[in-house]
Amino acid sequence: MTRHNDLLIALRKITRAIDLYSKQLAKQTGLTSPQLLVLQCVAETHRAKPSDVARRVHLSQATITSIVDRLAKAGLVIRERSSHDRRVLEIVLTPSGAQRLVDAPQLLQEDFLEAFEDLQDWEQSLLISSVQRIAAMMNAEALDAAPILDVGDLERTDG
Repeated sequence: MTRHNDLLIALRKITRAIDLYSKQLAKQTGLTSPQLLVLQCVAETHRAKPSDVARRVHLSQATITSIVDRLAKAGLVIRERSSHDRRVLEIVLTPSGAQRLVDAPQLLQEDFLEAFEDLQDWEQSLLISSVQRIAAMMNAEALDAAPILDVGDLERTDG
């Protein structure tokens, strides 16, 4: 096996692990990863302009609009006019959205988060820079993550 094959196999394993966890997350919460990410972002700021959310979660404005449409339809967020500028619509978390966040697990597997936090600072930095370098080598730096992270309809499947 060549080194690049070893790298491709590792990348496929990572992609598969993310996919499996995303499906588990959707089954547990009825939310996709991007939907949960948007809810968390809005909860942190209490009110958020869609453009600010897009910038903070690294998704396109169009993707954020689609996600917010689905979250609003599910009653997890509402759109309200800004009290500072009536031309601006802001995203506001509803009590139902706040509760969904309380019940939601982490976006990444707990085992991964614990193992990552146990690493030395230099090891964390090395991993981050290595993965960022791989993204750059794949010309993926500017890609919106949403095509990989499903933004579909909300449908809670408790079970």
